[in-house]
Amino acid sequence: MSELSVTATELEYTAHGTGTPPVVKLGSAKGSWFRQVGWRHIVGIIALCFAIFPILFVISAAFNPLGTLSSSSLIPKNASAENFSRLFETTSFWRWFGNSIVIAVISSLLSLFISACAAFAFSRYRFKGRRTGMLFILLVQMFPQFLAIVAIYLMFVTISDLYPAIGFNTDWGLILLFMGGALGVNTWLMKGFFDTIPKDLDESAVVDGATHSQIFFGIILPLVAPILAVTGLLAFIGVMSEFIISSTFLTQDSAKTAAVGLYGLVSAERNSNFGMFSAGALIVAIPTVALFQFLQRYIVGGMTAGAVKG
Repeated sequence: MSELSVTATELEYTAHGTGTPPVVKLGSAKGSWFRQVGWRHIVGIIALCFAIFPILFVISAAFNPLGTLSSSSLIPKNASAENFSRLFETTSFWRWFGNSIVIAVISSLLSLFISACAAFAFSRYRFKGRRTGMLFILLVQMFPQFLAIVAIYLMFVTISDLYPAIGFNTDWGLILLFMGGALGVNTWLMKGFFDTIPKDLDESAVVDGATHSQIFFGIILPLVAPILAVTGLLAFIGVMSEFIISSTFLTQDSAKTAAVGLYGLVSAERNSNFGMFSAGALIVAIPTVALFQFLQRYIVGGMTAGAVKG
């Protein structure tokens, strides 16, 4: 409503002796806040409850002394660490946990380094077969790794006979499998991030006499720290939680990972060993949570530094 129309309305009410014009209510501030922002809070709270309920249930089951699935409740009665004691005394949990950590750390670091080298080559150099190689990597990563599990199994039958150190029931055999499966996805993720870095930095370093390795390790890698942190975290989480391939290639108790070993507790006696399973799941989740908290500042710090010029 324009200023002239408001003035005309006020004069009309004054001329008829009705006093000031009525106040037009456009909506309460509370109702407007709920329509714009409030409903988002409700959706967020519902999503948080949906996500946190399984975690609380597992924590409750881990400290429930009865240790069965049927007796589990959100708030355990007479909470104790009996399930942890039984897990450590009656199973080879620490051996499984150590195998998982070793396999996850080594395979993640190796795949991260090889993927970074491949992404740097695809991003910075022009060579014959470059486009074909990128398309081939994209095509391969479209198929899940477990689709080739039969062929890989037959390969490992021969490898176990010729080179037992990298065959069945070995850490290095599983490391090679996980490292190869993550190269395609990691290379594509890093290549896109490498493309955002100006090539003027490379050219300036070449003029100053820097070699390719000096450019890669001294200039490029510090600038791509955010994608390195994200890729490394995803690779570590994927290896720690992998079950299908590990259960196929690891059959000896001493060679099992935590995922395979814990599944064995509930596969036969699902009800009675659920408390031990939950206790082991909590311990296995600690390295992943700690790594995420450690890398989070690098991700945020790298993005913030990249957004500031000067």
